Amino acid sequence: MSDHRVVIMFCYNQLVLILMFQQVAELVLDKKSFKESIADYSKLIHIHAKENRIEDVEGILKKMAQNGIFPDILTATALVHMYSKSGNLERATEAFENLKSYGLRPDEKIYNSMIMGYVNVGKPKLGERLVREMRAKELKPSEEVYMALLRAFAQVGDSKNAVGISASMQSEPFDTLSHEAFSLLVEAYGKAGEADKAKSSFDEMRNLGHKPDDKCIANVVGAYKRDNSLDKALRLLLQLEKDGVEIGVITYTVLVDWMANLGLIEEAEQLLVKISQLGEAPPFELQVSLCCMYASVRNEKKTLQALGVLEAKRDQMGPNEFEKVITALKRSGFEKDARRMYKHMEARKFLPSRTLQMDMVVSPSAGFSKTRR
Repeated sequence: MSDHRVVIMFCYNQLVLILMFQQVAELVLDKKSFKESIADYSKLIHIHAKENRIEDVEGILKKMAQNGIFPDILTATALVHMYSKSGNLERATEAFENLKSYGLRPDEKIYNSMIMGYVNVGKPKLGERLVREMRAKELKPSEEVYMALLRAFAQVGDSKNAVGISASMQSEPFDTLSHEAFSLLVEAYGKAGEADKAKSSFDEMRNLGHKPDDKCIANVVGAYKRDNSLDKALRLLLQLEKDGVEIGVITYTVLVDWMANLGLIEEAEQLLVKISQLGEAPPFELQVSLCCMYASVRNEKKTLQALGVLEAKRDQMGPNEFEKVITALKRSGFEKDARRMYKHMEARKFLPSRTLQMDMVVSPSAGFSKTRR
């Protein structure tokens, strides 16, 4: 028998033994003659919770309640971990609050699990509230928790809470922000449209020896784009080029979209050449910019080429991308294409803005409408 088969048979036998142990243990607990304790239940719950077998755990909890036995700290910890991991925040919160009501003090592991649970369901503000509660009790959130919260706030451009988290991190043992933490802070400021603060954090990051990656540079350029500060963006890019920092596809994509919005088609196409020279696959967002740009100058051939790519990958489009493309198509006279994309948007259950809804109700204009399909 080969070594691989020996390992597989060993693992299989171990799994069978574990399952047999669980079944026997649960049968014993059902016997009225058996004087069960919280430790007996806790061990079973821990095993089931580790494998995320929620129904089995809840069955054991029901037996405990029937026998007048309340969860201990180990049981409550396993429950919070299990429910948080599965995304059932309602039950996780219930287990967390029950823990307190039993007079038990949640430890750092329980708090960290609850915070990660809130982050995973898109509620980082509730997680941040627990961070403050932990710090008030002189408990220390893990670096993983801090980074998860910082990442969540950065993604939605919540610079206020991102700054609060970074400040808390610097008061902990890891008093120097990492490369990723600085990048996320730049992202938060960038998406919030606070260009000067994004640039300030970017400069601080570089002064501390952290080399910004393409995404970080793109976030600063994106902030200048929202602020309509093309001169500042160009100065930054020239300085980075002088310092030997290479510009990548993500930054060029932001610039292409910016040039397209300004109607600078020739400049945008020059950037497309640079992207192709990098040898990387252009990001999907670039096709959205190209479709809108070529629609704006009524270049039918190139508009339909870009639109074809978008339609083939429409499952990757979000509501904002649909809105932008449909608006550009309709405004430029690509009526049939706009209405087809609108149907795709409805099929995805995305809610269009009221402006777009009203615009699509209006009958097709008598202007340019050469699309055919």
